[in-house]
Amino acid sequence: MKFPFKTIALIGKYKTPEITGSVLRLAAFLSGKGFAVVVDALTAEHINENPYRVVPLGKMERVIDLAIVLGGDGTMLNIARTLAPFGIPLVGVNQGRLGFLTDISLDTMQQTIEAMLEGKYVTEQRMMLATRVFRAGKEIYYALALNEVAVHRDNAGNMIEFEVRIDGDYLYNQRADGLLVATPTGSTAYALSSGGPILHPGLDVIELVPVCPHTLSNRPIVVKGESQIEIVMHRTSNVRVRFDSHSYFDSLGNDKIEVTRYPAPICLLHPVGHSYYNTLREKLLWNKTL
Repeated sequence: MKFPFKTIALIGKYKTPEITGSVLRLAAFLSGKGFAVVVDALTAEHINENPYRVVPLGKMERVIDLAIVLGGDGTMLNIARTLAPFGIPLVGVNQGRLGFLTDISLDTMQQTIEAMLEGKYVTEQRMMLATRVFRAGKEIYYALALNEVAVHRDNAGNMIEFEVRIDGDYLYNQRADGLLVATPTGSTAYALSSGGPILHPGLDVIELVPVCPHTLSNRPIVVKGESQIEIVMHRTSNVRVRFDSHSYFDSLGNDKIEVTRYPAPICLLHPVGHSYYNTLREKLLWNKTL
């Protein structure tokens, strides 16, 4: 991470024209402060007479020092998966609903970001997952995930059947609607709604959460972050593997899905005073009295 930041990318929520007002307002503010501003190519499609340099997301590696994402957690998930290999720090401005990852409000956007660009920020590393799918011994698919890898049936048909191994050790065979392999970041997403525990994002662990298992004794399990998780599909009528709900792969019988920690974490920057526990209280409504 390079500090002080010199070139900053602004990335808006995909296919959301109404985000352009916030993008242009922040761009003008940053430009007036002497920063070079770059706008993501897809975001720029919605801006008429854009005066700022346009760069496709996949080509920002050698161009920018910092990316500011304006949108919701879904937008941040997608951007993180793309920029993670480049080690580019991310700042999130919340224009969505939840805001677990995008924690800066639009109302305080300019003053908060100005303070952060002066060095008043805290850094947080979040682990990601890398998934490889093998068929007949050959790798046929690869994807990253920040929240979770979800193996699930793609319709209302029969349960799926699969075998799970951890570091080569047999764990179980299971019939269920699906299985989630989640990071601590993803523990407050799909995994939470499926009965998994909330994990602090600083933990170096991976959780496995069955989705509607046939046997009720099949419970969530948390394993070491360096574990290698193997899922072998046995019954695969319309089985789909999703990665943060942004990309997917349709699996066949005997496919092996291998999930490991991605070597490079993503780097999130937060305002000074950011508290994960405060975020939990607000987003999960723990601060509401009954």
